[in-house]
Amino acid sequence: MLINLTNMISIIMGSFSDFDIIKKAIDTLTDFDIEYDVQILSAHRTPDETAKYVKEATEKGTKVFIAAAGMSAHLPGIVAANTIVPVIGIPINASLQGLDALLSIVQMPSGIPVATVGINAAQNAALLAIEILATSDDVLKKKLIDYKNKLKEKISKDQKELEKKLSK
Repeated sequence: MLINLTNMISIIMGSFSDFDIIKKAIDTLTDFDIEYDVQILSAHRTPDETAKYVKEATEKGTKVFIAAAGMSAHLPGIVAANTIVPVIGIPINASLQGLDALLSIVQMPSGIPVATVGINAAQNAALLAIEILATSDDVLKKKLIDYKNKLKEKISKDQKELEKKLSK
């Protein structure tokens, strides 16, 4: 969905097998009316194309990259090495319960940071990207406040339901 050119988020996944996980990020960005682009690129199989895409997307106004990869999970690091824009890595559970990918993304060398969310946590990656954008966008800030208030309301509702069940 392309809505607001000033708030573009680029999502890169290492393979199509990551799509079902990435769909949660896409749905979240859509709910917040955020413009996004989605690509399949590989740190190992298409390194030149990956670097080219990241550089071009940065020039075109991408504000945050979300990069998802499993196993050795070098994709978020390759993205971060080719831009000064924030990068959020999503470790994908492709093997070893995703711990290999998590450790690969978290252990970036000094000077090339990658923010990292939990294994398969695409929704959190999208929300973190939205929070980054909201630091300079009052409309997004309001949407985030409303979103978090809905989360709070759900917990309050669940607590009341629990109290009813326990009182029987």
